[in-house]
Amino acid sequence: MNTFLTSREIQDLLNVDRSTVYRMAEDGRLPGLKIGRQWRLPADRVAEQLGLSTPASAQPLQAPGPAPSAEIDHLLQPEVAQSVADLMGDLFGLMAVITNMDGQPITGVANPCGYYAAIAGQPDAADACLSQWRLLTEEPHVAPRWVRTHLGFLCARTFVWVALKPVGMIVVGGVTPPAWPPPRELLEAIADEVGLSPELLAGAVNQTWSIDSHEQRRILRLLPQMGDLVSHLLSARNRLVTPMDATETPASPVPSTTPHGEDQS
Repeated sequence: MNTFLTSREIQDLLNVDRSTVYRMAEDGRLPGLKIGRQWRLPADRVAEQLGLSTPASAQPLQAPGPAPSAEIDHLLQPEVAQSVADLMGDLFGLMAVITNMDGQPITGVANPCGYYAAIAGQPDAADACLSQWRLLTEEPHVAPRWVRTHLGFLCARTFVWVALKPVGMIVVGGVTPPAWPPPRELLEAIADEVGLSPELLAGAVNQTWSIDSHEQRRILRLLPQMGDLVSHLLSARNRLVTPMDATETPASPVPSTTPHGEDQS
C-alpha cells in the first residue's frame, strides 16, 4: 500500500528545516507531488532515494475509518460534482468523470467522444469501465500520466484529497493514442468484451479526441490543480459538516395521531 511522509517527518529524518525540505522537493532531490501548497512525498521512493529505511510513522494512503466512497459521496453534492465534470469536459475538450476510490462514478461522463458513446450503451460496458477506473486507483504514480485503457484510448486521473487521504478521482480521457485505429483483431476483442458488433465499433473508432503532445502535457499539468480545487471544496465542507454531525442529537419521535390500521393518505 502506498504511504506518504509529511514534511515534518522529512525534517526529523534529515535534521533540516522545512524550507530545505521544500527546496529539495522543488529541485527533484526528493520525489513528491505538489498539491496546492503542500508536498506529498511517497515514503518508499524517498527512502530509496536517500538510502533510508521506510519510517514506521508513515501514514497509509488509505487510513482506517469510514469508507472513502462514503466521504466523497457525502461531501460532494451530486449537482456540484456534475458541474465540475461538465466544466472540465468543456475546458479540456475531453471526456471527464468523477469517481470514488472504488472506481464507482459519482457523475455522468461529461463530453463523451463518439467512440465511447457507441460503447457506453451496451450492458457489459459499465462493468468494463468500472474495472478500468478501479485500476486507476492502484496506479503506482501519484502524479497523473496518460494510460492506455482496455478500450484503446488514453486517459489520465488525479486524486481528490481530504485530510491527506484520497477520497476520489477526476478522470479525463477519450484521447487518441499513437498507432490508431487499432488492428482489426484488437477491435474485435474490444467489441466482444463490451457486447457490440465489430462493424458498429469500427464505424465509431475514429471519433476519439485528438490532441497534440503539447496539449497532453498542459492537461497533465493542470489536472492536479483541478483536483486541488475540488479537494479544497471538500475540506471546507468537511470542516462544516463534521462538527454538526458530532453535536447533532436525534429529534424525539413525534407520536402518530393516526390509529393503527387506518389509511394515512
